[in-house]
Amino acid sequence: MPELPDVTVYVESIAARVAGQPLQGVRVASPFVVRTFDPPLSAASGRRVLEVRRLGKRIVFVLEGGLFLVIHLMIAGRFKWLDFPPGTLVLTEAATKKRASIHLARALDEFQRGGIEPLMCTLDEFEAALRRENHTLKRSLTDPRLFSGIGNAYSDEILHRAKLSPALLTQKMSRDEVRALFQATRTVLTEWTERLRQEAREKFPEKVTAFRDDFAVHGKYKQPCPVCGTAVQRIAYADNETNYCPRCQTGGKLLSDRSLARLLHEDWPRTIEELEERFPAGKPAAGSS
Repeated sequence: MPELPDVTVYVESIAARVAGQPLQGVRVASPFVVRTFDPPLSAASGRRVLEVRRLGKRIVFVLEGGLFLVIHLMIAGRFKWLDFPPGTLVLTEAATKKRASIHLARALDEFQRGGIEPLMCTLDEFEAALRRENHTLKRSLTDPRLFSGIGNAYSDEILHRAKLSPALLTQKMSRDEVRALFQATRTVLTEWTERLRQEAREKFPEKVTAFRDDFAVHGKYKQPCPVCGTAVQRIAYADNETNYCPRCQTGGKLLSDRSLARLLHEDWPRTIEELEERFPAGKPAAGSS
């Protein structure tokens, strides 16, 4: 799913092409993508685009006349720019489950989740949001009610940069750990936004992905950590997974992965050494991939 860096660059790239221009029309190939009926989507036709902005992981077209076209790409939604006058922005979704959405609204209140902007807050504001509820760091970072725009991919990268366990409970964190997380959050999101911005200068950013070759741990299960060389581990759940380095982030302890733990029962390894002894590098456990 596109997150803060990706959506920021999408917004900048789209704004450079459409800001101040009239939206000549909206053609919908799949009725499932449109989630509102009042006002009708046709009401957007002919209205000038005053601004394009990011709202969490959503892209908002601010239209004249007090209307907002709100698009959430979800997991598989992507934009393509077909470069011919006057230009067409195409929303595609390469998935069997259609989750991307388009709303036309008169206000943005229903889309406000309440999370603070991680690149615009102070350390104290960051800590207050982090400690508001007692959850794991992974859950808290990806909660849009706490932090805006951070999802599964960049939370893994942030936690690896901060050298913190994804399972650490927020209310048990020391002030130094909070500060390390705050700094890592700002650094990772800023670095990746700038990297993607540089790529977008060459062409419109069509290939947005949650799995990038230069990520440290996200999507890198069983590959070596770029810092210490230990095999990256994961916790799989539903459609997502958490990736982490057990040496850099958890003091050499393995976090229980439910699917593998059910398979191994009491034989579940607890340390890196036990894991490497039972499953040599490059040899996955039975039933895992």
